[in-house]
Amino acid sequence: MILYGLKTCDTCRKALKSLLEVEFRDVRIDGVPQDLLKSAYAQFGNAVLNTRSTTWRGLDAVERERDPLDLLAEHPALMKRPLIDHDGVLFLGWTKDVQEKLLG
Repeated sequence: MILYGLKTCDTCRKALKSLLEVEFRDVRIDGVPQDLLKSAYAQFGNAVLNTRSTTWRGLDAVERERDPLDLLAEHPALMKRPLIDHDGVLFLGWTKDVQEKLLG
């Protein structure tokens, strides 16, 4: 299981604390593989963008209209976190629903 997030993100820290045998990848340092971003966008659509983030608020209107995959490649911190890859099945966020599926 791989968790993509930020080391400073409280939600990511909660998920890491709860999950056993998880590999953490900081999106600012390690990035997110482009094929994984494409799969996440295909599955979750615009929900993969964290429009409440400081990074999003710093973008102007023209930048916000750009292709979401290009934005995520350029600004990995725009990704809603965490993005969890569990044997090819993707989960976005750390909601009760995601917790139930991953923790049982």
